Amino acid sequence: MSLDKIGIAKRIAQEIEDGMYINLGIGIPTLVANYIPDELNVVLQSENGLLGIGSFPTEENVDADLINAGKQTITMRPGSVLFNSSESFGMIRGGHVDLTILGAMEVSENGDIANWKIPGKMVKGMGGAMDLVASAKNIIVAMQHTSRDGESKLLKKCSLPITGLQCVKKIITDLAVIEVRQGGGFQLLERAPGVSVEEIKNATEGELHIDGDIPEMKIN
Repeated sequence: MSLDKIGIAKRIAQEIEDGMYINLGIGIPTLVANYIPDELNVVLQSENGLLGIGSFPTEENVDADLINAGKQTITMRPGSVLFNSSESFGMIRGGHVDLTILGAMEVSENGDIANWKIPGKMVKGMGGAMDLVASAKNIIVAMQHTSRDGESKLLKKCSLPITGLQCVKKIITDLAVIEVRQGGGFQLLERAPGVSVEEIKNATEGELHIDGDIPEMKIN
């Protein structure tokens, strides 16, 4: 059984370490804020000028003046700050973001990512993705393993316009946890509960390395 979006977010939250400054991209990554363990002291950053983002608000706590880069309403933790977006990008470009978690349309076996444009379709712009993938110390991708048509999104080579080259370190999908190997290729680390290694192989176009028995993800 493949994971839903919440399952992916919960598994990604396990990658977070105490003291990290983290940028959460639009889509599944923003859900991660709800599943960060309380004992971890981390700071969530948004490129529109927020530092210290909390979990999503309950309906009665919504403040329309507090939104993240994806135009979603958010909460702010004690000690949080608001500032100009140019300062936020200065933080990103200065290498002060420890971890970026973002979605993708495609990832290649050498860590290239395509996540900002589909030719012939209207897009609002690339947002902060190019700055983030060029500057963050660690990049994790949250995505569906295949498209709606069943085509693999983990490829030998990206077919869509590239956002960043050789930058992705780890991919967490509805089927698996996969690491990008140094020198190229995907390394299978974990499989979603009830998903077989064979299913993951069939859903992965790029070269997939499998060493020994692959454990199931542990989702709380």
